[in-house]
Amino acid sequence: MKTHHDLDVWKKSILLVTEIYKVTESFPKAELYGLTNQIRRCAVSIPSNIAEGAARTSIKEFSHLLAISLGSIAELETQLIIAENLDYLSPIEFEKLNIELVTIRKMTIGLKKSISK
Repeated sequence: MKTHHDLDVWKKSILLVTEIYKVTESFPKAELYGLTNQIRRCAVSIPSNIAEGAARTSIKEFSHLLAISLGSIAELETQLIIAENLDYLSPIEFEKLNIELVTIRKMTIGLKKSISK
């Protein structure tokens, strides 16, 4: 691996962030500093921690930052469920985002296992 740019999970999570920003544009303005902000920050945290971990010199640090990404994935999933419950996301939007999130979770777990060998 040369950099985080070589990691498929980083690439997929960057695309997810883009989608998150697009769907949250339609959230109520009253949520701008609430759920919208939380969802966006969580989504951005996923590729950011992957990138930071890949730049570290030790496997232990990389593994730790991947664990933080997994925490952000769980947090984002929770917030997307809340957004759907409040009808800020349609069931179709929720399902599309959730499928991507599940894929990114599996890829992150796989990467974490592979670097720990």
